[in-house]
Amino acid sequence: MSEPNLLLEKDGPCAIITFNNPKALNALTMASFDQLEQMLEALEKDAAVRVVILTGAGDRAFIAGGDIKHLATLDVESARTLALLAQRVLNRIETFPKPVIAAVNGFALGGGCELAMACDLRIAAETARFGQPEVKLGIIPGFAGTQRLVRLVGKGKAKELIFTGEMIDAEEACRIGLVNKVVPVASLLDEARQMAGLMADKSASAIALAKEAIDNGLEMDFDRASRFEADLFALCFATADSREGLAAFVEKRPANFR
Repeated sequence: MSEPNLLLEKDGPCAIITFNNPKALNALTMASFDQLEQMLEALEKDAAVRVVILTGAGDRAFIAGGDIKHLATLDVESARTLALLAQRVLNRIETFPKPVIAAVNGFALGGGCELAMACDLRIAAETARFGQPEVKLGIIPGFAGTQRLVRLVGKGKAKELIFTGEMIDAEEACRIGLVNKVVPVASLLDEARQMAGLMADKSASAIALAKEAIDNGLEMDFDRASRFEADLFALCFATADSREGLAAFVEKRPANFR
């Protein structure tokens, strides 16, 4: 399943989705969101796919933001429609039952930064640049950037980045917790694949439940979140993976998760 501006490649248990409009710095459009949503729906049903990587074509940008020419045509209602569409698709990434890794090359600005933040993990090339420059256009982040950024880097740093609209480099993004790892440009996808490989041979059901515990628990008070974790921990014991994993440990052999 592929489209000219959004490409899908499968590499063993890993699926790689590439935003493929480098002339426009892979800017997001309504069509981009529609195509991404369709791809995610298909990949969720594909049992052979265990991890998804999102990246951008070319060496200049992961995603440099939204389509500014399109934004310039919006009124109040159409702007809200766009924001809700984008938020729905980014929520789809965030709640996807399989790990999603952003391999960020070049600019990740505006909607591109927001999309990267919806992923579980972010690996950045040394040349990557992050920012929410919307205030320079007289608008604010609209794809839940004000909400995800503060949860990742804290209230003060999120306000600094959003209020100034300034970019930060990959090392600073890593220092403040926006990025998990910074790597040389040439090894970006290899590093993403390697990280994906560390997850692909683990229990898919356990990873999905751990993701649910972390993401949903973050929105609860500690006691309620802990009880929620206990419920999901208990649910693990209804799975074939838990029986296999525990038996493999006792029998001193590698687990064969199916």
